[in-house]
Amino acid sequence: MSGARTIVVGASHWHVGLYAEAIAEVHDVVGLSDEDPGRVGDLAKLWDCPVEADWRRLLELRDIELAYVFGPHDRMPEVCRALIGRGIPFVVEKPLGTSIEQLREVRRAAQEAHVPATVPLIQRGGPADRWLAKAGRPVYQRLSFIAGPPERYERNGNPWMLDPERAGGGCLANLGPHFADLFLQRSGNTTAEVDARLSSTLHTGTVEDHATLLLTAPDGREAIIEVGYAFPGSGLKRYCSYSSAGEAGFASITSDGEATFTTLDGSTERAVIDVDSDPLYEPFVRQVARTLGDGFRGLPTLGELEDTMRIIWHAYGTGSQGGLHG
Repeated sequence: MSGARTIVVGASHWHVGLYAEAIAEVHDVVGLSDEDPGRVGDLAKLWDCPVEADWRRLLELRDIELAYVFGPHDRMPEVCRALIGRGIPFVVEKPLGTSIEQLREVRRAAQEAHVPATVPLIQRGGPADRWLAKAGRPVYQRLSFIAGPPERYERNGNPWMLDPERAGGGCLANLGPHFADLFLQRSGNTTAEVDARLSSTLHTGTVEDHATLLLTAPDGREAIIEVGYAFPGSGLKRYCSYSSAGEAGFASITSDGEATFTTLDGSTERAVIDVDSDPLYEPFVRQVARTLGDGFRGLPTLGELEDTMRIIWHAYGTGSQGGLHG
């Protein structure tokens, strides 16, 4: 096996299965951890490595070159700080903690220690993002992504996602960063004012199952971002729709992948694109492997995640909330 000697922390996270085959191909996994080792036996077999219940035991392995950090959001900062203390480059799932202060502390520590880190903001550069870019730098953008019901986290072994203390929030903390990041990146901004509405009226849970943000950048560009756990459990997985009005025209995408772009002179281009975000994790892993020796050049940074999460955590602090149950 060639590739960086890699550890994976919190391997029962529901996204890990989307990374697993690519990780097996491009990395040399030497250990993984999970609070319940029995849930990750298939991964241990795939990667041919031992499983630990305590992630700290992984740090005792020799010559670790890379780490992937998954698991409950409230555990992420401690894991990242331990990796930074050992000089180990890492990939960490958003939101990296349950507050902007935790994320900022990790970002500063990594920067001061010159430890490379990146984040799988996988919608960036994906088919939907590339199509919307046809419209040019967005002036008005609308991004809607409605995933399946919250009880799916009970079924997939991640019930902590429904605990606001462990997850930091619901659909907004989980799904919102992808789309706030897209708007910031394409509009050329690092911040935006936020008006927010959060609700758990549909599922009456302790975390929100629907959130709507209105972002206004300092230059007046706007985005409406809608995320939720309001889609039924289904093979369709989710509903999504996107549109962007910019200097070059208007681009839009439906949940079925039907995409149109209309130029300023009124001509229209049509296509069908893949709007399923699951396939975007495999190329991300390959980019991690290619850029590890170059400090993850070109991949999302902790500073960019901080810009995004500043918006998300601010929305929790200032947004009006309906139907939330404590």
